[in-house]
Amino acid sequence: MNSIDKQLAAAPRNQLYLGTIAIILAALFVWSMTAVSFNQIDQNSLKIAKNIVHGLTHPDTELLFNVSKQSVLYLLLETVAIAFLGTVVGAVLAVPLAFLAASNIVPKPLSWLTRLLLIIIRTVPALVYGLMLIRVTGPGAFAGVLTVGITSIGMLAKLYVDAIEELDTRVLESMTSVGCTTFEKIRFGIIPQLMSTFLSVMIYRFDMNMREASILGLVGAGGIGAPLIFAMRSYKWDQVGSILIGLVVLILMIEFFSNKIRAKLVRG
Repeated sequence: MNSIDKQLAAAPRNQLYLGTIAIILAALFVWSMTAVSFNQIDQNSLKIAKNIVHGLTHPDTELLFNVSKQSVLYLLLETVAIAFLGTVVGAVLAVPLAFLAASNIVPKPLSWLTRLLLIIIRTVPALVYGLMLIRVTGPGAFAGVLTVGITSIGMLAKLYVDAIEELDTRVLESMTSVGCTTFEKIRFGIIPQLMSTFLSVMIYRFDMNMREASILGLVGAGGIGAPLIFAMRSYKWDQVGSILIGLVVLILMIEFFSNKIRAKLVRG
């Protein structure tokens, strides 16, 4: 018997602990199953399911490939524009908030208050922001850009703060000792350390915002979400299939390129 086998044989057997955990998990599973009801499933439901599968596997190719303002290509382009511009707006607004929330930059009370504000911003769902902003700006892409921008601030600022608090302060101390101004310290001491991290976080958030922008169309904030819900309500499953195919292909492409760019930033 080798040393590994001896260690395994000598390891304590927590049979009671594992059995208790297994019983708790089984009880939770059984309890969760009580919320599932199959009473609504009938012959008509199976027919609808069959129509959905047929529509998704036989998409409307004309809607998918034409270049009108109602086509999938145009709506996907609008969705990308909403996600991109919203990400830029959120990234720019998150920078000053991040510095105000960094405990190594500002006094602790100000840092705590700014962090509380960021928590409040992150708490409100994107659809709630969308519904409120639509009342202000009216339905359309502009409401989507503002919604994506606001929802991006909370996450971006939080990750920016983590990067700021990990700054190498020795560089700043050296620059202070040779008489550099505050602007010079920010320009040559702080920005070079943070730029790659900030860009990597922005790209990651843009990837997330693509999905957010797709959903925001459901409440009228532009993008491809509104045509998707209209097609579903009208039981036009072939159009739903076209829209979903376009979304999947677009998000896979963005995921591929964003991973490539982030990898280069990390290596750089």
